[in-house]
Amino acid sequence: MDKTSDPTKKIRIVDVARMAGVSVGTVDRVIHNRGRVSEENLRKVKGVLDIVDYQPNLIARSLASRKQYRIVTLTPEAAPGEYWKDVHKGIGKAAAETTGYNIHVENFHFNQYDAVSFDRAQTAMLEKEFDAAVIATLFTEPVIRLSRLLDKRKIPYVYLDSNIAGQNQLSYFGTESYDAGAIAARLLTEKIARTSDILVCRIIHSGENDSTQIRNRKKGFCDFLEKNGYAGKLRYAHLRLNDDAYNFEVLDKVFAEPGKIEGAVTFNSTCYIPGKYLKAKRLSQVNLVGYDVTGRNADMLRDGVVIALIAQRPEYQGYYSIKALYEKLLFGKRTDKVNLMPIDILIRENIDYYHNKF
Repeated sequence: MDKTSDPTKKIRIVDVARMAGVSVGTVDRVIHNRGRVSEENLRKVKGVLDIVDYQPNLIARSLASRKQYRIVTLTPEAAPGEYWKDVHKGIGKAAAETTGYNIHVENFHFNQYDAVSFDRAQTAMLEKEFDAAVIATLFTEPVIRLSRLLDKRKIPYVYLDSNIAGQNQLSYFGTESYDAGAIAARLLTEKIARTSDILVCRIIHSGENDSTQIRNRKKGFCDFLEKNGYAGKLRYAHLRLNDDAYNFEVLDKVFAEPGKIEGAVTFNSTCYIPGKYLKAKRLSQVNLVGYDVTGRNADMLRDGVVIALIAQRPEYQGYYSIKALYEKLLFGKRTDKVNLMPIDILIRENIDYYHNKF
């Protein structure tokens, strides 16, 4: 018999016991790693488990324990069509699947451009009793402080958005941000002259520090340029959210400077902001690369203003972060510490075929 012999049949614990020639209690002790089992019976049971697709009943196990579990999430607030809204959808889908497992998911949100907002949301979260946490790692030092506090409380946590080395997170779900930065550089250098300038747009927010992911992407981008003989200049523009008049004034000054700009990049999900300027000024010679398939970014890609979007499957990140934690709580199961999402490259010709859904 093999695992594919009858995919419609669910293997029960009693079936495993019958096939191994042992009692149901023996199989239960092996599966749940409790009580004493002889070496011979252990070998028999594991031999059967190796060839069948036995899955424990999640609902039965959680209800039998009668323990209530609470998972909290700490992620940026988002409006429909924005990047983090897709992360929230994934979290919501996983939370819905825990119905009946005695697991409750509670969400706390902060302004992704404001470290003070993160601190407020974190404080509200820590006032609650909870068993596990999902943390978006936009603000490195505050996240490290939070992680150390959770370590002391022996509360498992998962990172989203970007990884932070040297911490005790159960898992990380996201892309390799450094490589995503190198990909942006490669896409641009294949389109522009080696001596052309590249416009790097940064969004001004409360606090001077960029997020962990933005810093990693920028480093990957710059390292790629250096290693591949780029001889142009990076020109920086500090722009604002929802302030087109200010942004146009800043970009007018940048483009009035000597030199030829043929490339442009943002390292977060707001490439539509410089895209508005390039479209209005009809600067079709500027190749703009951005990140994340948000509604406004996708429209810029369809219009030919953006040449490529680098995507990272946010719904999957949210979904699998919750799944990793409830499997840890219910079964003591450990997920791989680093779980990298594919880095998708979307262009005008394939954007309408890209569906970031389950």
